[in-house]
Amino acid sequence: MNMQAAVLTGPGEMRIEEIARPEPGAGEVRVRLEGCGVCASNLTPWAGSEWMTYPTEPGDLGHEGWGRIEAVGPGVTGLAEGDRVAALGYRSYAEADIVPAGRIVKLPRELDGLPFPGEALGCAFNIFRRSAIEAGQHVAIIGIGFLGAVLTRLASEAGAKVIAISRRPESLALARHYGAAETIVMNDHWRIIEDVKAATGEALCERVIECVGKQWPLDLAGELVGFGGRLVIAGYHQDGPRQVNMQGWNWKGIDVINAHERDVGVQLRGVSEAVEAVASGRLDTAPLYTHRYPLARLGEALDATRDKPRGFVKALIDLA
Repeated sequence: MNMQAAVLTGPGEMRIEEIARPEPGAGEVRVRLEGCGVCASNLTPWAGSEWMTYPTEPGDLGHEGWGRIEAVGPGVTGLAEGDRVAALGYRSYAEADIVPAGRIVKLPRELDGLPFPGEALGCAFNIFRRSAIEAGQHVAIIGIGFLGAVLTRLASEAGAKVIAISRRPESLALARHYGAAETIVMNDHWRIIEDVKAATGEALCERVIECVGKQWPLDLAGELVGFGGRLVIAGYHQDGPRQVNMQGWNWKGIDVINAHERDVGVQLRGVSEAVEAVASGRLDTAPLYTHRYPLARLGEALDATRDKPRGFVKALIDLA
């Protein structure tokens, strides 16, 4: 039995290949994917980078998949064919993916029919935990895309006063929808600092979360943290080295957290927390999934993730 999978053949180029459906080995399951989220971390490989090798393996770069288990390998317990799951796999730009059983999270019936890019949602919950946000704190979130929007909801729910900073008016409207107390257009470095001072009584913010992954937002984030505060780097800085104002960071005595998790247990914890929040209704994800594409149009989905057409938050690839 064959299946379709996307292959990146070069910068900005892809094709769909028909390949043999892989069989799970010991400790593995095969997930028949319903969909996969498109991650901004895909954009550097899509644009081309000196560390990339083309063509990619079929399905490569897709890591936000969900669907139903259709085959179980030897030695797997607690999972069965038909279980609907979020999968922490790495080749989910395909109709099916082979995933170690230890990287699977079951989805409850409350989520039936709903898209669930578990890795992306889990990432937001892990960033929130690392941020150590407390009620009453001022929390600046720079960049209101998918991560920034979820973090706005979680921080607001925790009782923080969220100051959302982003370029696009629709992004700031989304932040207000998720509970932001203040919104600031991200278009002038020094004015933003003055606006945040005004909103915080000159104290700046106890927590600042940078969700963009570029130099200027990182510079801005360092300026907005108050004395003894915490700067949380959630943006994925993969396009080159960064410079930081270490004098300022030293002077203010701030904590700097790189909130990217590589421990599988921590990743799974975040996904499980996201499952509970969405299933219980605490987090409404419907406004986040704004653009959907079939697998054959993955290139368009990646371009939209890069270019952010009006109203864009996150793209999903439909695979069912």
